[in-house]
Amino acid sequence: MSEPISDFDYIEAMRAALAAGAEAAAAGDVPVGAVLLDAGGSIVAVDRNRREELSDATAHAEMLVLSARSRQIGDWRLNGHTLVVTLEPCPMCAGAAVWARVDRIVYGAADPKAGAAWSLYNIPQDRRLNHRVELVEGVLAEESRQLLENFFGDKR
Repeated sequence: MSEPISDFDYIEAMRAALAAGAEAAAAGDVPVGAVLLDAGGSIVAVDRNRREELSDATAHAEMLVLSARSRQIGDWRLNGHTLVVTLEPCPMCAGAAVWARVDRIVYGAADPKAGAAWSLYNIPQDRRLNHRVELVEGVLAEESRQLLENFFGDKR
């Protein structure tokens, strides 16, 4: 694994993910945003949930940033990268992070209903898989949780 990136960088990256999540909400999608950091801590991809826009169940923010970066560098292996996301990844996204071989996942709000990076499952650190991913939880968790609560509160 690469050297850990400082908490300050996680906070700045999470702010970018929150902004992307707010864009998702404005577009009528669940407000989840994600960014991907390279080994030096630079943001190399930013996206948001686009399931409604693309009519695609797999168009989660995490999947989109992993795919964008892989296309950009011409390799599916994303060693040295950090995935920063406003909500704990689901099983699909946690699995994709493992298969892409990212070094770490940083997330804001826990997801007790579908979280697969600790709440329900711990796919990123499952020893039965060929790669394990460091987890950092709770970065700007309150802001992430509030974004979701505001979105779902407005829907009710």
